[in-house]
Amino acid sequence: MIADKRWTSADLEVFPDDGKRYEIIDGRLKISEIPHWLHQFVCGEISSELGNWNRKSSRGQCVFAPGLIFDESNDVAPDVIWISNEHLARALDENGHLRLPPELIVEVLSPGAENEQWDREAKLDLYSRGGVLEYWIVDWQLCKIDIYRRTSVGLHLTPSLQEGSTLETPLLPGFRCTVTQLCEGTREYK
Repeated sequence: MIADKRWTSADLEVFPDDGKRYEIIDGRLKISEIPHWLHQFVCGEISSELGNWNRKSSRGQCVFAPGLIFDESNDVAPDVIWISNEHLARALDENGHLRLPPELIVEVLSPGAENEQWDREAKLDLYSRGGVLEYWIVDWQLCKIDIYRRTSVGLHLTPSLQEGSTLETPLLPGFRCTVTQLCEGTREYK
C-alpha cells in the first residue's frame, strides 16, 4: 500500500501493463502481485459455475476480473462479478468501463494479512456503500465462503459456508454448487 498521495483513476491509466493489479479505494493505492495459481484456479471454478447457471437462465453475465470504477477515488478490479442484463445496460460507460456496481461480487483471498484486510475491510466497505447486493469472500485455503447480503443498512454477514455446504443465493434462483466443488482442485497443494 502506498499512502503518501491521494490517487485517482487518472493515475491508474499511466501505470505500466506489468501483470500487477492496481486498485484505489478512497484514494488509497494498493498494488498486488500476480495472484497465486490456486487463487486463479478457484476464480475459474466460480466463474464456471456462475457461467453454467447463467447459460441456462440467460439473466446476465459473469465476468472474470473486470475493472469497476465507482468514482475517481474508487477504482477496483474484483476477481469475479455477476451482473444482470438490465443492470449491465446502464452500468457501462461509452468506453465500455463498468461504472455501476454489479449485483454480485466475488473476491478470492490472496495469502497475507494486508491482502485479507483489503478484501475484508476496505472492499467490503466500498461494496456496501456502493450498493452491491451480495459479496462473497472465498478462502480457498480453508475451503470457506463468507457471504454478505444487502439489508436496509448495507452488506451484512450471513452464516459462513464450509466444505460440504451448498452455496445457494436468492439473487440467482436455481443456482447451487457445493463449496467443496469450488476448492476441490486445491487439496493436493495444501
